[in-house]
Amino acid sequence: MLHFFMERTVYIKTFGCQMNVHDSEKILGIMEKQGYTATDNVGNADIVIFNTCSIRQKAEQKFYSELGRIKSLKKKRPGTRIIVAGCIAQQEGEKIFKHAPHVDMVFGPENIHALGTMAAQKTPIVAVHGNPAIALHDLPVKRGDGARAWVTIMYGCNNYCSYCIVPFTRGRERSRPSANIRAEVEELARMEYKEVTLLGQNVNSYRSDIGFSALLEMLDAIQGIERIRFVTSHPRDLSDELISAISSLHSVCEHIHLPIQSGSSRILHRMNRGYSYDQYLEGIEKLRRKVPGIAITTDIIAGFPGETEGDHKATMSALREIEFDGIFAFKYSERPWTKAAEMDDQVAEGIKANRLNEILLIQDKITSGKNKLLEGTIQEILIEGRSETDRNKMSGRTRTNKIVNVAGNGYTKGSMVSVRIIRGRKHSLEGKPL
Repeated sequence: MLHFFMERTVYIKTFGCQMNVHDSEKILGIMEKQGYTATDNVGNADIVIFNTCSIRQKAEQKFYSELGRIKSLKKKRPGTRIIVAGCIAQQEGEKIFKHAPHVDMVFGPENIHALGTMAAQKTPIVAVHGNPAIALHDLPVKRGDGARAWVTIMYGCNNYCSYCIVPFTRGRERSRPSANIRAEVEELARMEYKEVTLLGQNVNSYRSDIGFSALLEMLDAIQGIERIRFVTSHPRDLSDELISAISSLHSVCEHIHLPIQSGSSRILHRMNRGYSYDQYLEGIEKLRRKVPGIAITTDIIAGFPGETEGDHKATMSALREIEFDGIFAFKYSERPWTKAAEMDDQVAEGIKANRLNEILLIQDKITSGKNKLLEGTIQEILIEGRSETDRNKMSGRTRTNKIVNVAGNGYTKGSMVSVRIIRGRKHSLEGKPL
């Protein structure tokens, strides 16, 4: 008798930050253990998972548009299960069923570990409860990149910035034991990964059996890992020990993402950031003294409640004074449960848009100038794959996290290549292999 095995497939759509990207890798790792294979074809998937982001309203709107479109698929294939994961799942919980009755399951970031059990159940499920033991769960991971790997070192956030929903959707800070992290990175080295990025809402406040600087030192000793990066750092917790680690540890890259959010101390206070502009600037100066050539990137929020034209000018002045290598800038987005959403001096959308444009124009000139200065220098890049802008070229990154495109197809993903920079552009560099 012939037995035909029908392959079960899962489709996942990820919205948002690096943590969500890595959470999706964990979700796929769990589903693979349950006998599912990942597919890019949503129309044929047995399970469709949306891993959502609620950090800004725009990401939320994108998700709900996708969720609406998938309703027709459910009608054509009633057996398809639709699952909502991530921060919107945590934020909305059972309300998602009222908005979209075709959804079968809702679970938050702290409940990924239970997905395998929940996916087998047929009744609608909501799992948005807290999970104090989340840092002790070592989950299977289906990694999507052969050169670089994400490694979670901590979960949650204790900062409660007045604009940010993350402490409500991802819970309080919990750090993974250092031995678990080391074992994961050692396994990545055996799998011939060359670069790892350590993930946490505020890696500077990592605390388990050791602190963050000691963790970096431990991981630096692992043979085969050429580069270690980390995101995100909180300026208030930028310690002399961390600066020394970046300076002295071979594999720790000369790049830091240090969100300033505003150049106005008054607005920083309203944001509950825990530092003034002068204190932030002092940290930048220490970094540049101790780590010459370090690349510094940042986040900016345009049009925070109560932001005056003077506050906006202070942010533009900060950009010119600090000269970041790059920025991620966004209009302020009102988020539920946050103190900023309750402030009565909200800035008009048109003003926010104008201020964002002015910020981006200033930074574009700064980034272009910095990239031009790299022309003629020799840089080592880690090849990540084909260039997104020119499929005839390969793309990689410098230790300072700048994208470099190089002509030719003779490079494998994960290889280290020395190149001479022949052209600096606004968002990337062009290199010639030596």
